[in-house]
Amino acid sequence: MADLLGSILSSMEKPPSVGDQESRRKAREQAARLKKLQEQDRQQKAEFRKRMEKEVSDFIQDSGQVKKKFQPMNKIERSILHDVVEVAGLTSFSFGEDDECRYVMIFKKEFAPSDEELDSYRRGEEWDPQKAEEKRKLKELAQRQEEEAAQQGPVVVSPASDYKDKYSHLIGKGAAKDAAHMLQANKTYGCVPVANKRDTRSIEEAMNEIRAKKRLRQSGEELPPTS
Repeated sequence: MADLLGSILSSMEKPPSVGDQESRRKAREQAARLKKLQEQDRQQKAEFRKRMEKEVSDFIQDSGQVKKKFQPMNKIERSILHDVVEVAGLTSFSFGEDDECRYVMIFKKEFAPSDEELDSYRRGEEWDPQKAEEKRKLKELAQRQEEEAAQQGPVVVSPASDYKDKYSHLIGKGAAKDAAHMLQANKTYGCVPVANKRDTRSIEEAMNEIRAKKRLRQSGEELPPTS
């Protein structure tokens, strides 16, 4: 019996120490704070959504407004606003470089922005419909001019006057042509006539002349020097 009682007591958990009790207390307090923060966050999101729903509803009912720009919001708030706008059947876009400076603009469906308008907002510029229309007309005009130029083909530039007519009083109209017909090559300038190049001597005569010149040169070398 004693052994049975001892085994039962040993299997039971020991009472928590002072340190364990303090850790559990802190854990309970931390869980309570976390739950409270989560509840506050849900409440804030619900309040923000309710406020956005009212602003979007007022925007829809105002026939004088076709678009509305909101103040910069964080990512979660922008997400809530986009959801509210989608449910209401409107169009929304986010603009801005930095996450802290990004804002949302909403548009009524029948006044959805064009690509040029969206590009203007992305550049951080205000949209001016009048300037955009002038720019569009200039672009169309330049395009039409390019198409007309392409259909006409390359432009051939002709001189206003012929240089021959301009200087005819100095050189005459037929002067250059007549000079070209009268020009003839001078056979004696810079060349030797073929007749002068031809050697009419026979081989025997040429050899005799060479031997005579050689004997004359040798006899001149053998003469004694004069005093």
